[in-house]
Amino acid sequence: MRTAFLLGRLCRRSVFRQTPVRRLFLRHHFPSRYWLNFQNPPARTHGGRKVLWALLTPAAFVRLSEEDNGDGKTPEEHMLEASREEIRKAVPDTVHGLNRAWRNIYLFLDLYLYEPIATGFRFLHLALIFLPVIGTIPVIWLGRRVKERDNERAGTLWWYNFLVRSMERAGPAFIKLGQWAASRTDIFPQEMCNRMSSLHSNAPAHSLAATKRTIVKAFGGRKFEDIFDEFQEKPLGVGAIAQVYKAKLKPDIAMQGDDDIDPDPPNLRKRMRKNVDVLVKSTPSRVPSNYVAIKVLHPKVERVVRRDLRIMTFFAAVINAIPTMEWLSLPDEVLQFGEMMRLQLDLRIESANLTMFRKKFKDRTTAWFPYPYASYTTRQVLIEEFAQGIPLAAFLEDGGGVFQQEIADEGLDAFLHMLLIDNFIHADLHPGNIMVRFYKPEQISLPFGRHKESSSPTTNSVDVTEHVLQQLRPHRHNPTAWLTELQKIDAEGYRPQLIFIDTGLVTALNATNRTNFLDLFKAIAEFDGYRAGHLMVERCRQPDAVIDAEIFALKMQHLVLGVKSSTFALGNIKIGDVLNQVLSMVRAHHVRMEGDFVNVVISILLLE
Repeated sequence: MRTAFLLGRLCRRSVFRQTPVRRLFLRHHFPSRYWLNFQNPPARTHGGRKVLWALLTPAAFVRLSEEDNGDGKTPEEHMLEASREEIRKAVPDTVHGLNRAWRNIYLFLDLYLYEPIATGFRFLHLALIFLPVIGTIPVIWLGRRVKERDNERAGTLWWYNFLVRSMERAGPAFIKLGQWAASRTDIFPQEMCNRMSSLHSNAPAHSLAATKRTIVKAFGGRKFEDIFDEFQEKPLGVGAIAQVYKAKLKPDIAMQGDDDIDPDPPNLRKRMRKNVDVLVKSTPSRVPSNYVAIKVLHPKVERVVRRDLRIMTFFAAVINAIPTMEWLSLPDEVLQFGEMMRLQLDLRIESANLTMFRKKFKDRTTAWFPYPYASYTTRQVLIEEFAQGIPLAAFLEDGGGVFQQEIADEGLDAFLHMLLIDNFIHADLHPGNIMVRFYKPEQISLPFGRHKESSSPTTNSVDVTEHVLQQLRPHRHNPTAWLTELQKIDAEGYRPQLIFIDTGLVTALNATNRTNFLDLFKAIAEFDGYRAGHLMVERCRQPDAVIDAEIFALKMQHLVLGVKSSTFALGNIKIGDVLNQVLSMVRAHHVRMEGDFVNVVISILLLE
């Protein structure tokens, strides 16, 4: 118990202090119109004035992500910094007298007594889960090798499964850690990553009462029954950090049109551009919907994750001190993983990401993102337009039929825009986060007639996606009937549209990483694999830790020349296989790439 308590003391946050810099930081970046004032805790009167606490709105995060302060940080880093500054515990300067003394005592007890003890008990709980995992490590050298499983031994495969089950029992932070590790084939063996990718949350759903309290608070105390016409009490999904519901908003709350990205009425220039889009490529009409998806964080999940991250940081430092293990840079990896977790613990950041994506894609073809209700989105609640559609996974399983090429082109076009033009990349593009809906193309709008074009879709518009879904649902898992039905839908004039959801994780390369990426991209485009290999070694995190840098560069040259020799059969080459070979070589030669750089590679793998 003494060890656990000392660990908790070691990992505590040293933030018991006044933070005038914090207020200057927030006020510098955000004018008053980006703030919502609320009384939480209840306003206290001192000297005839009320003490108000300030809450950053999603609009402030959007503005912060659009600014370039010249500090080399990405939009996500700026938003995370503001989010963490907002919740950092300190006694406001406006509090005086006995009330100030009481708050100082409360903060002292919380930071220096309660949190270390709670972290210590959490450490003991995790020790009970993972000590058997550590004790069974020798099993990995037992059993015959299984060729179809990356030539791993049977004992190793058993141990991977045992590790995955233990991480599921350990809670949300470790489930997310496993899912993150599954994408890092540059560090971990391929088969281990495959097993980690099957990790799923077994966390029970939190109570409906807790959900209602959180939603009512987000709507400023408005009665729950005055917010929704319909509310499905059973969650659509329960994750490690949050759970998602489907509901139908009251008409006076539901949005009409795309006012968040195009508030101005259409002028002649906009109408002409729209008509060109219609002529060049079918463009979907925007159909308003009162149905929304509501994501609600689990109660107290932020504290649990924070304690787990402290424990991970401690053990990463211990492992990094072991000779030959420093090349993994585990403290840096835990730091990056911690940032990823914290980004998902503030749902206003996901709302801001949705708004940013919608702005960047507003003048593009058919790929789209749901509308976020920023006015009602808080740290614990995200409300966005419900993405009515069919998961892309269904088309991967049963086939895309006549729409296969069109869907693939839309997905590739959207991703390349994110990667090469916007530098703002959806970092979780698995098939479950890409929906396919169907629409009837828009008609050409003539601005010279007597009837003016409506600035937003009419409430009488009909979303035909549900009609198409009813046609397709009976044929799931029956590829022949599915493809036949897709042909009928094509004959009826429907076109597919991709909708990207779950934008909590976004990758944006900073100036250094973007330069490195473009230089590497250029070297590979010129089939100079040798130079590409040396660039990867020179610009990795720890060039001195690389094993046989010259051999690594020669292997890259061999791989690139192999692709070049197949120029006339590129359709038979899977880019995913090539990238997997690169990541395997990176792991074997200890070439430590930046996490954001690897995220881009993983996104390409997922896209393919």
